[in-house]
Amino acid sequence: MPKFDTRVQELRYRVLKEIAKHAYAGDLQESLLDIPKVIVPGPKPSMRCCIYKERAIVNERIALVLKANSKGNNNVINVLPIACDECPLGGYTVSDACRGCIAHRCSEACPKKAISFTKDLHASIDKTKCINCGLCAKACPYGAIENRIRPCEKACRNNAISPDPVTNAAKINDEKCIHCGACVYMCPFGAIVDESYILDIIKMLKNKEKVYALAAPSIAGNFTEFKLGQVISAIKKLGFADVVEAALGADLVSIHESKELAERGVLTSSCCPSFISYIKKNYPTLKDFVSSSLSPMATIAKVIKENEPDAKIVFIGPCTAKKQEIKHSSVSPYVDSVLTFEDLQALIDACDINIGSLEESDFGGKGSTFGRGFAKCGGLTSAVNQALKEQNIDFKVNGIVCSGNKEIKLALNDLKNGNSQYNFFEGMMCEGGCIGGPCNLNHSIRNKICIDKFSSAGEVDIQTAKDKLKRKK
Repeated sequence: MPKFDTRVQELRYRVLKEIAKHAYAGDLQESLLDIPKVIVPGPKPSMRCCIYKERAIVNERIALVLKANSKGNNNVINVLPIACDECPLGGYTVSDACRGCIAHRCSEACPKKAISFTKDLHASIDKTKCINCGLCAKACPYGAIENRIRPCEKACRNNAISPDPVTNAAKINDEKCIHCGACVYMCPFGAIVDESYILDIIKMLKNKEKVYALAAPSIAGNFTEFKLGQVISAIKKLGFADVVEAALGADLVSIHESKELAERGVLTSSCCPSFISYIKKNYPTLKDFVSSSLSPMATIAKVIKENEPDAKIVFIGPCTAKKQEIKHSSVSPYVDSVLTFEDLQALIDACDINIGSLEESDFGGKGSTFGRGFAKCGGLTSAVNQALKEQNIDFKVNGIVCSGNKEIKLALNDLKNGNSQYNFFEGMMCEGGCIGGPCNLNHSIRNKICIDKFSSAGEVDIQTAKDKLKRKK
């Protein structure tokens, strides 16, 4: 079994593996009642209060896979209410550190008079009045008032998660959600899940359609117990016609964005779909600064479709937002489906493919060092600088590299208020870039080292990668 960061990832993988195994065998419908018993054999529970609840949660996971639809307009991030019942409600809470002092600064600071005092003089917060402003916590000289936020709410990069007023389970505001998947990765009980399109992809492969896999550069930081060439062979063994580097699309994007930046003077990147969604939902006045480029995924997929209109394209990467991106009208004609690395691992193991026993294969086309560098925050800015240099365009890039909500928010606020000194804004919603994506198999330092090594082995310049792509076409 592959090594994951958490047992939640392992559980998702095991469910997907069983579904895929039966889908390949053609007996999925007949096996639906058996899968929960395979995942939760009993007789003693290992995750919840009883095996019946554990199996019920597995059933909900299966149901979500069965109804997943890559072409629908639904949110790809879903809450399983039955699994979300263990986290206490968030908000400001008085801890045991309260000394029962007579100053009562906390009470005086509260604008809603939500704080009273018990018989032992300790502070108590009335949750029906509290508005979570935090003024009491700031006023307390002992730091005895803590803001206990649910892990999913704390992880959410756009304040899109709150307790359901009826059930207290997590509830996602689709109008705010930017589909980054941080909540999926951080939920300790696996109650928040991204859609999986493995059944659609298995159907494509079983029907012998010509399906191309587009592999994100971050694939080099996953499956690290094997050689990358063996992983490519495993993907082909699943039935994919070829495995193409999304880095080739990144090379094409860097050429386009460098020209666009020189023409427009100020530009934000367009590679991270969560970053674009964040701008549109929170900074609508800045949307005209967003590059007109498609993402690297869509860019290289478009090239393939223009040459082979009947081909199917499946992107493989660490990102839940890519699953939402393919629903957009600008992308859906080119990319048919998305697999995360977790999905891919489940497919490979469902087919009993021993990656380590395979001969190595190579990508159908080799991206540049700069295109492969898109996996890390700062890679796009380096690529744009290189593209300007190769095209002899006289323009000085004064870029800012932002990863994570806090850095992005600060940079966009300055741009919105006209206070920014920068002319290029590279935004990656995951910390560190795609190497911090929620659906990487794990997030160890070894992943970054492997991606650095992979990047350095790319073509020496962007134009060389582009020229070889033209010859391949």
